[in-house]
Amino acid sequence: MTEARVVLLVREGCHLCDEAIETVRAVCDQSGVSWQVVDVDSDPRLRAEYTDHVPVTFVDGVRHAIWFVKEEQLRAALG
Repeated sequence: MTEARVVLLVREGCHLCDEAIETVRAVCDQSGVSWQVVDVDSDPRLRAEYTDHVPVTFVDGVRHAIWFVKEEQLRAALG
């Protein structure tokens, strides 16, 4: 299994997470970049580390954004 270039940490019921998913989906699908969503509540370590600081976006393993994902900045990070 290949690791996704973009990983988005979310939580169910989070409206900012829903918005971030739509942005990441659009940019990654247009760019042909792999991405995945991870629910922070599925892992006690993630839940403890990120608490209410979601969504969090990682690009190539590096934290890219917290709370808001901007299309143009994500495109630039993906090169």
